Amino acid sequence: MKREEMLARVRERSSIWDFLVIGGGATGLGIAVDAASRGHSVLLVERDDFAKGTSSRSTKLIHGGVRYLQQGNVALVIEALKERGRLRRNAPHLVHDLAFVVPSYAWWESPFYGIGLKLYDLLAGEYGFGASSHLDIEQVIAAIPNIETKGLLGGSRYFDGQFDDARLAIALAQTAAEQGATLINYCGAVALRKQGGQVRGAMLRDAESGEEFEVAARVVVNAAGPFCDEVRRLDDLLAQPLIVPSRGTHLVLPHDFLPGDVAIMVPHTDDDRVIFVIPWQGRVLVGTTDIAVLQATTEPIPQVEEIEFLLATANRYLARDATPQDILAVFAGIRPLVSRVGTVTASLSREHVLLIDPVSGLLTVAGGKWTTYRRMAEDAVNVAQTLGNLPEKSCRTENLAIVAAGESAPSAPLHPVLPITPNQVLRACREEMARRVEDVLARRSRCLLLDAAAAIAVAPQVARLMAAELGRDESWERREVIDFTALAAGYGVTGVS
Repeated sequence: MKREEMLARVRERSSIWDFLVIGGGATGLGIAVDAASRGHSVLLVERDDFAKGTSSRSTKLIHGGVRYLQQGNVALVIEALKERGRLRRNAPHLVHDLAFVVPSYAWWESPFYGIGLKLYDLLAGEYGFGASSHLDIEQVIAAIPNIETKGLLGGSRYFDGQFDDARLAIALAQTAAEQGATLINYCGAVALRKQGGQVRGAMLRDAESGEEFEVAARVVVNAAGPFCDEVRRLDDLLAQPLIVPSRGTHLVLPHDFLPGDVAIMVPHTDDDRVIFVIPWQGRVLVGTTDIAVLQATTEPIPQVEEIEFLLATANRYLARDATPQDILAVFAGIRPLVSRVGTVTASLSREHVLLIDPVSGLLTVAGGKWTTYRRMAEDAVNVAQTLGNLPEKSCRTENLAIVAAGESAPSAPLHPVLPITPNQVLRACREEMARRVEDVLARRSRCLLLDAAAAIAVAPQVARLMAAELGRDESWERREVIDFTALAAGYGVTGVS
C-alpha cells in the first residue's frame, strides 16, 4: 500500500464509487474488505491513522465473551465463538490460542465456573479452541508460578484467542487493497454531499497537504466508531446521540509477573466486571476498566483511580505484588457502546447496530467488538447493496485469507528492550502507509504499549529513518520527536501511590 498511489486514484477517478466508507478502524476496514471482495468499488477514508482509536487499544483477545454468557446473552456468545474460529482460520499468523485459568479461593467457585465453561465449550461446537478442565492446586501453580497460593483451592482452565489488534487492522487494510479497494489515512470527511436529499458523497480533506476534493458514492457508510455521532451530525446537526462512550484502561507490566504462557481470568471484581491478566508480546497486560465518559476523545487519558484499581485487582492473584514503579505503560481506549437510556456502560451489550437515516439514507454501523468485525461488515454490506441499488452479491469473507505482512530483512534492533529494527521502520513506510513516528511506534509495532519510556528514547532514530524514506526535512524530524514525546508521556504513570 502506498498513500501517494491511493490519492492519485481518487484524483483521477471520474466515475462514482459504489462505497464510501468513513472510518479506518476494525469496522470500516472489515466493510472495505467485504465490499471489495464482492467486486464493488470502495473508497475508505480515515482522518487519523488506521486503528488510531479503539481498534488498537483493546484487551488483545479474540473471544466469545464469558462475561456475556454470565449476562445470558447466549446469541451474542454463539456468534462471537463462530467468528473467533473463522478468524483463527483466516489469519493464523495473527490469531492464536491462549489458555486461561480461573483460580478458585472458595469451595463453590470451581464447580460454578466449571459448569459455565463447559457450556462455553458446548456453544463453540466445531469452532472450539480446546476443552475446559478442572485443575488442582499443584496444576494451577504449575500453570501460573506467581499465583497467590494463600487460600488457593484449585481452578478451571479454558481456551480463547489472542491477537495483535493494530497489526490485524493493517492486515485488513492490505487485504482490502489486494481486493481492489482504495484506502487513505490522514484524510477526513469534512462535509457530506447530497443529491435530492440523499447522501451521495463527501468533501474530503488531505491532512498532509490541506487539499480538498469531492467524491461521489452510491452509498456512504459511517463506520467512525466512538466518533460516529460526529459524522451523523455532518448529515443532521440535530441528530440525537447514538453512542455512550466508555473508557477502558489497561496497564502493562514486565513478563516476570506472569511467567509462562497462561492467562488469569478474574470473573468478578469490585465493580462487577471481568478482568484479565494476560501474557502478551513478552509483557503482562492487565485490563480493563469500564468508565462512562461524557465525550469520546482521540487520546483518552487513564485516570489514577483506574490504574490503582487494576493494580489492586491483579495483586490479589499474584504472589509477588506489582507496584506503580513496575508499570511499563498504561493506555486507554473508548468503547463505542450503543445508547440505552438508563443503562450503565458495564452492562451494555457489544451487539452491533445498523442505523439508516430515514431522510438522507446515511448508513451508520455502531457497537460490536473486534471478534465480530467480519459479521458486522457482512451485515452492513448486505444492507448497503440494497440502499445503494447495487448488484446483490454474496459475501466472500467467511473463508477469505487475511494478508500476512512481508518479512523484513534482518537488522539489529534500535533499542535493547523493544522489538523494532530499521528495516521494519522502512517497511512500515513503504508498504503499510506509516506517515508519522507515532504510526510506527504505536501501531506498526507496539513499542509504545510495551515500554513508553523506551519508545521515547528510540523516537529520534525512527524519525531520522522515516524522514529519509519519506523525503522529510530536519524540521519535520524535530517536530515528530516533540509530538511523539508529548503523546508518549500520557502512556507513563504519574501520581499513583
